Formats: sequence, structure tokens, C-alpha cells
Amino acid sequence: MNAAEDVHYHEPGASGWALTWGPAFALAGWVLELLAGVPTHALLWALVGAGLLGLTALWVYARRRFLSVRVTGTALWQGGESVRVDDIAAVDDVEAPPGTRVLGGGFDVPRKYTAVPVRLTDGTVVLAWARDGAALREALRSGLVDRA
Repeated sequence: MNAAEDVHYHEPGASGWALTWGPAFALAGWVLELLAGVPTHALLWALVGAGLLGLTALWVYARRRFLSVRVTGTALWQGGESVRVDDIAAVDDVEAPPGTRVLGGGFDVPRKYTAVPVRLTDGTVVLAWARDGAALREALRSGLVDRA
């Protein structure tokens, strides 16, 4: 990996830990049945755990695909969309007018994420976003300094 591809900032969108929730709940249900002294339904609990694991896997996949944020030396990735760092003109003192396009293809900045207005070299303003807006702004700022 060359210096231009070093990751300056990264948010994966979701953690793999969420995949343990469904099987853990199913295991807890089975253990509670054991402790209660009633007939256990191990196969049913295994199916419940597998079903919850499958649903959670879809949720994690969607969040990682559409809510991941990454800044490298060459690009800003927002979900499935990327912007070359060379196309970014400014990240400080940028005002976002109403109706500003949101990077990543959404209609609005995702809930619980901070909007970071970015001016592109063609003069347009777009909204980048991250859970930690200050860290994203700093990573983009360092990318602009590296370019200069």
C-alpha cells in the first residue's frame, strides 16, 4: 500500500459484534428453559438463533455498505460514493445552502451523524457526514495539506 492509500479516517458503519446478539439471546432462552425445569426445545432455540443471526447479518451488511466513511490520501468514500481528494477545495468556513446534495446517495444526512459541508473545486457544496464530524473535517484538512 502506498502513502496515498493510507487511511486517515475510517468508520465501518457497523461492528461485527452485533452478529453475536441473536445467538446469545437464543442461548439465554434455552438456559432459562433449563433452569425453569420445563422441557427444553433446543432445536427451536437453534432455529431462533440462526434466524436472528441472518437478520442481523443483513442489518450489518447494509450499514457497512451505506454508512461506512473512509478518507484516504486520494479519496473520500461515503457509503457507495467517492470523491477524489483533489476535487475538494475547502472544508473550513463552508456554508451549506438548503437543498445541498448529500454524499452517499441519501436525501439527508443519516440520523446520529454530523454534517460536514465541503466545497468542491467546481464551486459546488456537498454534505459529507460522519459520527465524529470534527475528526472527519481534520482528516479532510490533512488531505488538503498533503496535496499542497
